[in-house]
Amino acid sequence: MNIKRFTDYSLRILIYLALKSKETSEAPVTIKEVADSYSISKNHLMKVVQELSAKGYIRATRGKNGGLKLGKAAKLINIGEVVRMTEQDSTLVECLGDNNHCVITPACELKNILAKAKACFFESLDQHTLADLIKGKRSNELKSILLFP
Repeated sequence: MNIKRFTDYSLRILIYLALKSKETSEAPVTIKEVADSYSISKNHLMKVVQELSAKGYIRATRGKNGGLKLGKAAKLINIGEVVRMTEQDSTLVECLGDNNHCVITPACELKNILAKAKACFFESLDQHTLADLIKGKRSNELKSILLFP
């Protein structure tokens, strides 16, 4: 399964904010700071931040002392939930979507097999939180790459 760039950026922002909140819980993070850390477009991130903020995953504050913070504790942010939210209109193949015109659909098992695979994919993601992504021995590597380049 291939996830959209929007989903990828959503997860990256959440990882960055979670790492940053472990370091200093007070200082908000700017979109520019996140964009620079990942070498990605600030404009793309602004759209992602808007969606994550609307869903309560992050808090975005405007103004001089504004910035981004996690909207809830990292251990309460389920990865499966985030990916479902950002991939809600994504279909693996035409027959899994609403606009199916495939002529073999009535006789084909591909739809059922892929639906099961997708369910397993999300079941696996549902077992993890944002806190899981930033813990363990790799956590220090992430910090040194993103927060202290």
